[in-house]
Amino acid sequence: MKKIFLCVSVFLLLADFLKAQETVYPTKEFKSKFYIVNGTVHVGNGTVIENATVEVNNGKIVRVGSNITTAKDDKVFDAKGKEVYPGLILTSTDLGLKEIANGVRGSNDYVEIGDLNPSVRSIVAYNTDSKVIGTLRANGILLAGITPEGGEISGTSSVVQLDAWNWEDAAYKYDNGIHINMPSFIQRSGRRGGGAPPAGITGRFGGAGGEQPDPIKLALEKVDQLNSFFRQAKAYLQDASHKETNLKFEAVKGLFDKKQKLFVHADQVKQMFAAIDFVKEFGFDVVIIGGSESFQIADILKANNIAVVLGQEHALPATEDDDIDQPFKTPAALQKAGVLFALNDTHDESRYRNLSFNAGTAATYGLTKEQALQSITLNAATILGIDDKTGSIEVGKDANIIIADGDILDMKSSNISYAFIQGRQVSLDNKQKQLYERYKYKYNIK
Repeated sequence: MKKIFLCVSVFLLLADFLKAQETVYPTKEFKSKFYIVNGTVHVGNGTVIENATVEVNNGKIVRVGSNITTAKDDKVFDAKGKEVYPGLILTSTDLGLKEIANGVRGSNDYVEIGDLNPSVRSIVAYNTDSKVIGTLRANGILLAGITPEGGEISGTSSVVQLDAWNWEDAAYKYDNGIHINMPSFIQRSGRRGGGAPPAGITGRFGGAGGEQPDPIKLALEKVDQLNSFFRQAKAYLQDASHKETNLKFEAVKGLFDKKQKLFVHADQVKQMFAAIDFVKEFGFDVVIIGGSESFQIADILKANNIAVVLGQEHALPATEDDDIDQPFKTPAALQKAGVLFALNDTHDESRYRNLSFNAGTAATYGLTKEQALQSITLNAATILGIDDKTGSIEVGKDANIIIADGDILDMKSSNISYAFIQGRQVSLDNKQKQLYERYKYKYNIK
């Protein structure tokens, strides 16, 4: 009886969840001209222009400056006393692939069976009806790198814009990178996992009596498997006469001709050294995802032209030997070493909406505010390979722009009043705002 009651409760909760936000529609294409005037424009490359005007035409930024005049009949958004920023970019996320974390299994589609899945394309699983998306737009996040998970090679990521009817509409850049999960070289115990299995458990993870395998040996075996896969793929792609098509090898072709990047999910120094070997042997463009220990080898990462997408910043340090505030200080260490890096938000409970506040924390631990902003705009765009189209408020780029009443890096004053994606003014309404208004009405709160 309890199981039946639980199933019914979950069903009703999901039904109510899915009914919300029914009147929030994607914005129609807007090809006309408009101006954002009198605002403080944070270009995204470190430059700030006071009392500036941004002219947008046909979805593109055509002029930015402080001496631009408007006509009487022009469409104008007055940003006097407000801050104008490039749209924020969530570099690596399961947004649209995972709806209810650790909850309703049917709402999640982010992991495939098997270890080597380079041909899996995350874009085709992206759900534009996700109720999470609206909460991100309301916090200034307009673009995201949709990333698969699981296995040793997870598949390909794509970049989406967050105002679309379907995944085809959402696609901003298809299949920009291949994602692999570097095996761990250490075995942790306690809350982070890695403890000994119960006595009597045998098989892959240990012998009878809780005997533990050598984590370094296991990791090196998996790294060898990855190297073997890429060597076979290279040989396959160099031979134009093969009789059968190998979809897995075809899927990584972009790594060899530099049309794709290899995103290596790794936190430990040893894992990152293994990633550097991919650069040396295959010449791949490598990006580290996670990188909690990247501050230890920042100079080496710079020397090998490896970018880093840092994981959740509002977190405990990776090891007990690290400073308690090390996650806050790592961005400044990478900046000092000249490493291209982006900040990310992977917090399941808040569903990634606190990206700008992660940057705000970094700005109090060694970065300037403009450097922190750049880490979630232009740097992120560069890492994702879309910096020719977005990431900064510069002439010729898409008008992906947000206007905030206060400092977007400050949780207390940040409030997004307008957002534009490719020149379209998009809705800032979302499920949470609707519920807020619903219960204000119920309890007669003015």
